[in-house]
Amino acid sequence: MIKKQLIITVLCLIFYSGIQAQTPIQSRQYPQNYFRYPLDLPPTTAGSFGELRPAHFHSGLDFKTNQRTGYPVHAAADGYVSRVRVQFGGFGRAVYITHPNGYTTVYGHLEAFSPAIAAIVKAYQYDHQTYEADFNLDPKHVPLQKGDVFAMSGNAGASAGPHVHFEIRDTQTEQTINPQLFGLTIPDRVPPSITSIGIYHLNGNPFSEKTPKEFLAVTGAAGNYHLLKPQVLHLSGYVGFGINTTDMNSTSANHNGIYSLELKLDGQTVYTFTVERFAFDQTHAINAYIDYPAFESSRRWMQKCFILPGSHISLYPQSINRGIITFDDNALHDVEYVVKDVAGNTSTLKLKVQSEKFTPPVYKVAGTLFHFDEKSEFSTDKVKVSIMPGNLYDDLDFIYSVSPKPASGFSQVHHIHNRLTPIHDSYDLWIKPDADLGKYADKAVIVSTINGCQGGYFQDGYIKSKVTAFGDYFIKIDTIPPIIRPLNIINGKNMAAAKSINFRMSDNLSGIKSYAGTIDNKWVLMEWDYKSKILSYTFSGEIAPGKHVFKLTVGDNKNNFSEFTADFYK
Repeated sequence: MIKKQLIITVLCLIFYSGIQAQTPIQSRQYPQNYFRYPLDLPPTTAGSFGELRPAHFHSGLDFKTNQRTGYPVHAAADGYVSRVRVQFGGFGRAVYITHPNGYTTVYGHLEAFSPAIAAIVKAYQYDHQTYEADFNLDPKHVPLQKGDVFAMSGNAGASAGPHVHFEIRDTQTEQTINPQLFGLTIPDRVPPSITSIGIYHLNGNPFSEKTPKEFLAVTGAAGNYHLLKPQVLHLSGYVGFGINTTDMNSTSANHNGIYSLELKLDGQTVYTFTVERFAFDQTHAINAYIDYPAFESSRRWMQKCFILPGSHISLYPQSINRGIITFDDNALHDVEYVVKDVAGNTSTLKLKVQSEKFTPPVYKVAGTLFHFDEKSEFSTDKVKVSIMPGNLYDDLDFIYSVSPKPASGFSQVHHIHNRLTPIHDSYDLWIKPDADLGKYADKAVIVSTINGCQGGYFQDGYIKSKVTAFGDYFIKIDTIPPIIRPLNIINGKNMAAAKSINFRMSDNLSGIKSYAGTIDNKWVLMEWDYKSKILSYTFSGEIAPGKHVFKLTVGDNKNNFSEFTADFYK
């Protein structure tokens, strides 16, 4: 009996190993055993490569650090520091290491650089009189060997908690690539989960918030899923499918993204999505991948299994008719979703679809038809809209209307289509003021009723700006300078025991553009922390005992300036 159980156990292990050893769908092979993990901690992640984030696909792995900062960060392989970046948001502090095998690794949200890198960064900041820095280095400056410590892990920039964001990029193209394809795997025996599906009745029309659709709940576990209410679906015409699916690994309770998604019709794959690699100028195309109207209106992450004609991200290695299926033959069909993570764990969901005869409807345009692959323009005597090819993912029935000027406005409110249609990058928006702005022309900005100031400049009688979304816009004037609020300094204060001088600053409209601090008329380095929003100068040995004068100047994007000056003693 024991011998029989042993044989069964061995066979199960062989079967399981076969599942785990499945090669992910990928366009090429990547070096194995070349890179090491960036931390000397058991690998566990809070975020996966390619997982869905607002307006972008996640570009790397987020390695957890036990909710702490200060762990040594190691070079993943031999190479040299080729770029260093310090910024208010984003990665906060980041290091880029170029390797001789054609790849570059990136490490973000760092707490501190090594002394060698820190000295170079500080010299750059003082030379250019700026806290934010982004510069390249030659191979001779900071060479590294595999495993060398060059930074400490942190929580800098726009991070949600302590971790190391890690990327592997193609050095030449700068495309970011899934690090797990290089063998930097995360223990994972958990198949993806599926919570619902979507059915879209496209019928040859452009996809929009008006596309008829239905969402169906799904139940199941351990990789086997089915509709909550089993049924034969009766469908006709041109149909697209969608799915709400996430993944977990064996080391973390975080819900992350999947690796690949296939849609099959009667056993033939008609659509494939994989998070192998992508370019950063494509990442906004996540808004073409998801059901953007559903996300904007209800935060539902429905992932469409059909490709919009204006989406060109390299995450679709295969499709037939862009994944759109025609049902019109009165036959019974099998539709299957196959969802995998990068470890090969698989979940499936099968549907029965009864196809019915179909008569294509006539597409009626209510406004102005914009084509996704052509320059699109719209104008009245008060507004101009110009959209270059590459910014729309599908043809658009563009709708415009106008409403009265708000109390604080200098124009009517122009309703530029609606927020449920995404823009890939930006478009030109010109709005004419309702009256002569006179001396305030250079203080005028275009404002979104939802997203606030969109910038702008006066030219040819219009306020012009590049905006990144459809919505409701009007003109405002910004003449109010930023507010400076000192936190621990007043005129004449003894700062001998203080480690830093701290401020908060804010602006009412166009936003903070610049800030500069001086002590005794010499520029000093001030850091603006993204999370606390505190601007601080940290004392160093450069400040001698005695009386000193501190001055802070803050400007907004419309050149309104505020100053704070105080004597202090050290």
